[in-house]
Amino acid sequence: QVQLVESGGGFVQAGDSLTLTCVISGTSTAINGMAWYRQAPGQDRELVAALAKGTNPYCADSVKGRFIISGDHTENKVFLQMNSLKFEDTAVYYCRAYGPQASRIGSWGQGTQVIVSS
Repeated sequence: QVQLVESGGGFVQAGDSLTLTCVISGTSTAINGMAWYRQAPGQDRELVAALAKGTNPYCADSVKGRFIISGDHTENKVFLQMNSLKFEDTAVYYCRAYGPQASRIGSWGQGTQVIVSS
């Protein structure tokens, strides 16, 4: 069974940093892309950052210059380094993995909560 397990969230002050980790297990499908999404209370889930083989990393405008996505394809892990956190970054963060033709691998995990105090 495919599992995506996120960790690394927490309660921080504005301006602090956090690094999130996602471990993808139980799949034999080649992972071509990884992404981080977030969902703030009362809002839709949104794409934060994405990483695909052979392309430059993508970051949403709201986090560009502050967040960095990286991945370890050999260990099926994806990381999100979050710097200069703002109150509006408060959300539950989820990861996703993609196989060939951008096919989704697994389902949404439990996510990891990030709370930024202003």
